[in-house]
Amino acid sequence: MVGKRIVVAGIGYVGLSLAVLLAQKNTVVAVDLDASRVDKVNRKESPIEDSDISQFLTEKPLNLVATTDAVPALADADIVIVATPTNYDSDADTFDTSSVESVIALVLEHNPNALIVVKSTVPVGFTARVRVQFGSDNIVFSPEFLREGRALFDNLHPSRIIVGEKSDRAQAFAELLAASSEETNTPILLTDATEAEAIKLFANTYLALRVAYFNELDTFSAVLGLDARAVIDGVSLDPRIGDGYNNPSFGYGGYCLPKDTKQLLANYRDVPQSTIRAAVEANELRKDFIASDILRSEPSTVGIYRLIMKAGSDNFRESSIIGIIDRVRAAGTDVIVYEPNLEGDAFAGVELVEDFEAFTARASIIVANRMSTELAPHATKVYTRDLFGDN
Repeated sequence: MVGKRIVVAGIGYVGLSLAVLLAQKNTVVAVDLDASRVDKVNRKESPIEDSDISQFLTEKPLNLVATTDAVPALADADIVIVATPTNYDSDADTFDTSSVESVIALVLEHNPNALIVVKSTVPVGFTARVRVQFGSDNIVFSPEFLREGRALFDNLHPSRIIVGEKSDRAQAFAELLAASSEETNTPILLTDATEAEAIKLFANTYLALRVAYFNELDTFSAVLGLDARAVIDGVSLDPRIGDGYNNPSFGYGGYCLPKDTKQLLANYRDVPQSTIRAAVEANELRKDFIASDILRSEPSTVGIYRLIMKAGSDNFRESSIIGIIDRVRAAGTDVIVYEPNLEGDAFAGVELVEDFEAFTARASIIVANRMSTELAPHATKVYTRDLFGDN
């Protein structure tokens, strides 16, 4: 299954990384409502922070164009990949899948024979529901497992490829992804749609559980005066545990883990459980501890160094540091933020300081989820729980 005409709806981490991946061997049109993102892709510039995407756009011979007008591209598409945002709706207690459903409706209107592959994260049972809703069996779900800032790398080196349909076309789509990767013998798993949806949510929830576990270990060590790194090293040397996701932080955040744990918790509404709820609650408790630990020194001005969760990313949606800011401000302490990815004078009512030296001079304590070489000269001011200096 090569040389396909593919439309990718959504130029975010998932959509753009897939568009670039597949444009190596296929004709790809990336569609987005944001004209600035479209223009950047057409200028061979990445609208998101991802070094591999930037390199591929400028150096590789990609058959890729971007547009805000989906209809002409849809008419000729063999495959339409849906990678639009599905933010968590707290009022409805589920993902907002309206953007995904809008794309599905548009595809079925203009090209009902195209295979629609949903890559956006959705609730368990979504695919079965929309197949009935739209009267089409041409809708399948395929989960993605990507890290922010490393999205293309993870598509080039996939740990596994999963498609939520047991069929020849599902196998062919999986092989299409594998053929554009730099790996051989990548495991391919075909499941029913609901199982594929559950795999995505459970995988991310396990990562959230792991983050919460090592954060609670760090909180324990801090309160009792233990060497947290020594404890973590000793625990992680057990091969059954390992050292992945063991660096303490201010809490799990980013685009996937917070919303996926909440969605999985919502799916458990009629099923006995306690572990998933504990992870969500532990993440909030961690923010409580971090904020109180920061305030113990009675700082006059708390400087927040970067809103992003990790180096190499430009995304701060659901960043744990935002929860820290809220708690510190609620205690009546002044807060300033240094975030080069933002323009303007303020973010959510908090003053943005554009100049780094002015920021460090004004802050009586500098709060950083991850340590940076830029902060090294100001290390005596820095508050972080970063023990290993990784992402």
